[in-house]
Amino acid sequence: MWPFGPRRRPRFRRIDDRFSATGQIRPEDLPAVAEAGFRVLVCIRRDGEDRGQPQFAAIAAEARRHGLTARHLPSSVPPTPGQLAALRRILAEADGPVLGWCRSGARVRAMYALACRGPVSGRA
Repeated sequence: MWPFGPRRRPRFRRIDDRFSATGQIRPEDLPAVAEAGFRVLVCIRRDGEDRGQPQFAAIAAEARRHGLTARHLPSSVPPTPGQLAALRRILAEADGPVLGWCRSGARVRAMYALACRGPVSGRA
């Protein structure tokens, strides 16, 4: 059972024409994700961040069954320049709308905003 009460359909927060964000998704959410038109999924959570969190491999396997591409980009806070560059590459190679997720959706929205700013130096 989902640890936060009854499961609901995932809610997607549209950021722009190519990117939306959401909180944690589960394998059983993938039909709704595909139906919403997403083509690429990006998980920025490390496996095991929370008890009950599905492993990325389980989500990726179910994503493939629905014709979706899933990418795992575990991110630190704040994300490193390398992590931002990796997200930029994923976005550049995406063949359609991208859905990013983390626990609540806030971290992936912030990472996307930083990635859209362009190259980021390693200095504070």
